[in-house]
Amino acid sequence: MIKKELKKETIKKDKKPVKVDRYFESTGGRKTALARVRLFANQNNGVIVNGKDFKNYFQNKNLQREIMKPFEVANLEGKVGITAKISGGGIHGQATALANGIARTLVLFNAELRKGLRKAGFLTRDSRMVERKKYGLKKARRAPQWAKR
Repeated sequence: MIKKELKKETIKKDKKPVKVDRYFESTGGRKTALARVRLFANQNNGVIVNGKDFKNYFQNKNLQREIMKPFEVANLEGKVGITAKISGGGIHGQATALANGIARTLVLFNAELRKGLRKAGFLTRDSRMVERKKYGLKKARRAPQWAKR
């Protein structure tokens, strides 16, 4: 799930050196939502989600606050750049998955942040999932209406 940091390298294409930025990458999850998060230490381009600014992607203010909480705990607001690819789930599950992924990349970036992020609960993936429907029932636990007469 968590990938190691990539080293800064130069790649030669057509005899022109192209720099590859150093980044830290990890994944976060919630229900069926999955977020692949990259943290760029030398950029300050904010949080980009699926090619959009996170405030345009998550228009609910509560979800925006939830995404920024790992930065507040780590005291790194506006100091690093984040790009994320999110798939699956609903809007709230995606926001929680993104917060989980951001916290995991922050720990890769600086291991001293682990204690505070763990205490705030951002490093633990919420494992609750939808219960499957059982045969003979209308939903997972809802039984058909029973009539005595």
